[in-house]
Amino acid sequence: MAGPVGTGAGGDAWLARYSHSLMGVFGTPQRVLVRGNGAVVWDVDGNEYLDLLGGIAVNALGHAHPFVTSVVASQLATLGHVSNFFTSPTQIALAEKLLGICGAPEGSKVFFANSGTEANEAAFKLARAHGKTHSQPGGPARSVIIALEGAFHGRTMGALAMTAKHAYREPFEPMPAGVLHIPFNDIAALRDAVDETVAAVILEPIQGEAGVRPLSAEYLQAARELTRAAGALLILDEVQTGIGRTGEWFAGIPGAAGNDGGPCADAVELPDAVTLAKGLGGGFPIGALITIGTGPSELLSAGQHGTTFGGNPVATAAALATLHVIESRDVLGNVRRVGAALAAGLAAIEGVTEVRAHGLLIGFDLGRPMAAEVVRLALDAGFIINAPRPATIRLAPPLILTDSQARRFLTALPAILAAAARSISSTGISTKGEPS
Repeated sequence: MAGPVGTGAGGDAWLARYSHSLMGVFGTPQRVLVRGNGAVVWDVDGNEYLDLLGGIAVNALGHAHPFVTSVVASQLATLGHVSNFFTSPTQIALAEKLLGICGAPEGSKVFFANSGTEANEAAFKLARAHGKTHSQPGGPARSVIIALEGAFHGRTMGALAMTAKHAYREPFEPMPAGVLHIPFNDIAALRDAVDETVAAVILEPIQGEAGVRPLSAEYLQAARELTRAAGALLILDEVQTGIGRTGEWFAGIPGAAGNDGGPCADAVELPDAVTLAKGLGGGFPIGALITIGTGPSELLSAGQHGTTFGGNPVATAAALATLHVIESRDVLGNVRRVGAALAAGLAAIEGVTEVRAHGLLIGFDLGRPMAAEVVRLALDAGFIINAPRPATIRLAPPLILTDSQARRFLTALPAILAAAARSISSTGISTKGEPS
């Protein structure tokens, strides 16, 4: 891997055109990427990068996986889009497959969307429908949705209302009413909050955008018990953690097929609903809301929710192909092995103060707010990483990352950290990294 690298004349020209024609909601892109293979990508100037972010936990099988690309091309050449006035074999097969992986009982259902925020928007409506259906006559309205401080559930208005970060919410207030954010991993606060006014509790088993923070097994078990006792739904947001990211199919569903003891294993019985996206399509946009059991699955009736593109034949074919490869190539085993080695290597590096690793979802702290400078210097050295917090780096590489690729990053990181520390000390830079 050659380095250091940066934007050349070709990249600068494309970025100028980008600034002229696209909304600035993402700021200036770091590079103009044109090609990928496995866990490696190349930019328009020919520079090579090890992708340790995977499109923010999306590219489960890396870039241009031959089986996934062949399935998508074949499906697109056969039947691309039909609208939801019709269905397709791939849509039905994927729903059946997901229900099987979850270990979902008879009566469970799936709704397909295009993204994680859309899946969570559907979950928001599911919660409100549950509240209306289960409010007692003459009693208080059951409309409150509980989320956690540090939560990120998306950027559409319902999902944004459940997202905790003030900077995301403030420009668009007032938010949809009735969402209560309570302290993270605080069972006492959860117990105080869950009562007959609560329609649902939505939790990320591991908060990725907050720096890879896991909920405890005890908290997840308490959430299941308290919501059941109060007649509220328990919804798990596995948009970032689902589909093998942690080395298990799901982080918060110990009964899922093939789960051997993930970070939340034995922590919680099946929730009432689960949201998925990101890695599900292996890079192709798809999201899903899975409702567990007959009750939650009957809350939304015909005409109450919908989507034009959700569950289209190409997206569902891509997801089926991704799941097939994960199952048939021991990808979950690779995630556990390489993730453990990467975590151990990070913990041994001077300047890394804490490592929180769950398979190939890894957050590590630097002890000082220099994460954005580390990201910049890592990119120049040929590594794509992310700074969700000022002093935290997040890694979410393709699940097929190899041992040698992990070692390459570990070998380069000490020099990157040292250079970032010098840069911060000499210039006073304290640029904050933000989640995407």
